[in-house]
Amino acid sequence: MLNRILLAFKAFFALLFSGKLSSELAAALGLVEKSAALKAAPKPAPVAPPKPEFKPADGALQLLGMLQRDARILDFFMEDLSPYSDEQIGAAARDVHGSTRDVLIRTFAPVPVIDAVEGSPVSAPSGSGASVKFIGNVPATGTPSSGVLRHKGWRAGATNIPTLNTSQNLNILAPAEIEVE
Repeated sequence: MLNRILLAFKAFFALLFSGKLSSELAAALGLVEKSAALKAAPKPAPVAPPKPEFKPADGALQLLGMLQRDARILDFFMEDLSPYSDEQIGAAARDVHGSTRDVLIRTFAPVPVIDAVEGSPVSAPSGSGASVKFIGNVPATGTPSSGVLRHKGWRAGATNIPTLNTSQNLNILAPAEIEVE
């Protein structure tokens, strides 16, 4: 009895999703001879799964999702802060800051471009190109080689972003939470 119910479900879903019965299922239902079904059933060739395609925005969405999951950064920035006191905002900002810092350190291991005290005289590293931006009284011709450090700059010491999960909808930065009472 249970076997026939299972067979009925298999037939129902096969017809629902593919519009036809497999030769094995047709034979089990007695619609064709079993020997004919075995001869007619071609063995499917193994099909390689399609290679996932990633868009440039996927990495940004993944990082924003990580910052939301671990630091609740979207909750903080999307909240209307006008009804809260400065003390309440400061306490929330301290939590978000610490958690966001942990995510950034774990993911990018940021290190200064120039590891010196801000306000001290420094020379630009050779071949600095995009790693140094000169500000202030910059001459119209030629590139200066030294000045006073106003900001150390940052570069990624490492990149430890988890592999993208192709079954995950990256547009969902944080799922809605529904408490069952």
